Amino acid sequence: MVFKKLLGAVGVGGPSVDTVLDGTAAVPGGPLSGRVRLRGGRTDLEIEQITLDLVARVEAEGQDEESEGMVVFDRVTVAGGFTLAEESEHTIPFTLTLPWETPVTELYGQPLGVVLGVRTELVVSGARDKGDLDQLSVSPLPVQEAVLEALGQLGWGFRSADLELGRVNGTDQRLPFYQELELTPPAHYAHALNEIEVTFLATAGGMDVVIEADKRGGLFSGGHDTLHRFTVSHHNVQHLDWNAEVDRWIKQLVDSRGARPGHYGGHYGEQHHGGQHHGGQHGDHHSDGHRSGPGTGAVVAGVAAGVAVGVVGGVVAAEVVDEIGDAFEGEEEDAGEDAGGDE
Repeated sequence: MVFKKLLGAVGVGGPSVDTVLDGTAAVPGGPLSGRVRLRGGRTDLEIEQITLDLVARVEAEGQDEESEGMVVFDRVTVAGGFTLAEESEHTIPFTLTLPWETPVTELYGQPLGVVLGVRTELVVSGARDKGDLDQLSVSPLPVQEAVLEALGQLGWGFRSADLELGRVNGTDQRLPFYQELELTPPAHYAHALNEIEVTFLATAGGMDVVIEADKRGGLFSGGHDTLHRFTVSHHNVQHLDWNAEVDRWIKQLVDSRGARPGHYGGHYGEQHHGGQHHGGQHGDHHSDGHRSGPGTGAVVAGVAAGVAVGVVGGVVAAEVVDEIGDAFEGEEEDAGEDAGGDE
């Protein structure tokens, strides 16, 4: 890669910075490695601090409209306190740990349309510059993959994924947003459910799998949402019949009377039933109320036999990549405007 970002904070002739991430996709709670490469400008400069921000494009629902913007969800200082000599090159390797709740951006190599990035910030002579912004790819943890593969093998179709600003009450959520994966039902559940939305909240010890069902109305009743939370261990991946386990979860959703959504943004806890443990073979189960925003539209459809496939093959995947690229180009333009304003 070329040194692509001239730091406007120190003017023309200042240093340039480029952050290169290792090629393999990271996983939530796992390491993220790379290198920050600096090239000196026309004079020696004191580099006070180099910071990496993990950012996500997140949707926020207002009273009348929906907006989106970039949210910083982690920040790590990787270097600082050294002199960058005139016209010199300096490389700083780094390894940081992703938060456990980091959203998943791809499934079986198919992008989901979720935008994550790593932004490099340089502090030189008291001036700050956003600097470089690089796309971050995150693959699912084994437990997440097992749940999604089971849903695919059970006939559920993957419709879309997005990030929503807000909280899932009754959980130990740490990030200011959560990821929703929207799926369409197989034929034998289509009479009861319009769709389900799945949210994963991981920790070092396990995972909350939060599933909200949009239930169809009957002859004498309207449709409504119901939400259940299932807790599983990372260690159960090799020991569970995931198809049977996940189908049991769905049947509980269908059989549940559930709770109607509230009238304020984000997830919220309305009911809490005692966890039911099944000898380590099944996850604990909880039931809560919840209100969620709409999805971002069809991104990847059909998790068939555990493999994500595009609506029209690679065309959809290519369109998603273009959308992600457009999002980052917009961020780069904003960064350039900010830098120009500092001069």
